[in-house]
Amino acid sequence: MKPVPQATSMRRAPVQRRSAERLTRILDACADLLDEVGYDDLSTRAVAQRAGVPIGSVYRFFGNKRAMADALAQRNLERYAERVTGRLDDTGGGGWRTAVDAVLDEYIAMKRTAPGFSLVDFGNQIPLGSRYAEPNTRVADRLTELLSGYLERTPDEDLRRVFLVAVETADTLVHLAFRVAPQGDERIIEETREMLRAYLARVLD
Repeated sequence: MKPVPQATSMRRAPVQRRSAERLTRILDACADLLDEVGYDDLSTRAVAQRAGVPIGSVYRFFGNKRAMADALAQRNLERYAERVTGRLDDTGGGGWRTAVDAVLDEYIAMKRTAPGFSLVDFGNQIPLGSRYAEPNTRVADRLTELLSGYLERTPDEDLRRVFLVAVETADTLVHLAFRVAPQGDERIIEETREMLRAYLARVLD
């Protein structure tokens, strides 16, 4: 079992395997309850009960439910990066359009299947305060680092800006697709894909 990455909102990181497994159960319970009751009705006590841990175990890691949701968002980002990496490893090349397809397809897949993702995803429902910690900036920075080698591009400020614009655009349109249809309107998703390709072509071709 891979350890849960430490979010900035966590009080402490797990050291022992038993502690890491407990944290995983807490975040899994948080994700399930988000789907069932929503963020407003989420409580640390309910999470503790669902996870089968004492309430003190939750407070050992998190001061409140917002901090817990932020840690879940960070875990979502780590899992998303792993999925995109795995997809690119399987393709064994294919150019930047293949990479864009992997980035968009894996995001759509998580929107459809990952517990709690529809509300929290990478933190877009959580006011983090600092614009430098905004969720889409975190995603764009992660994708820049992840894809720069695959694209044989230097991860400079120009590439980071391009990916941030692409992420912001895709995020808005994908949320629209899921407002139109519960599983995401396929026509809007394909329009999103075409817009991303047209925008990125002027930089990556």
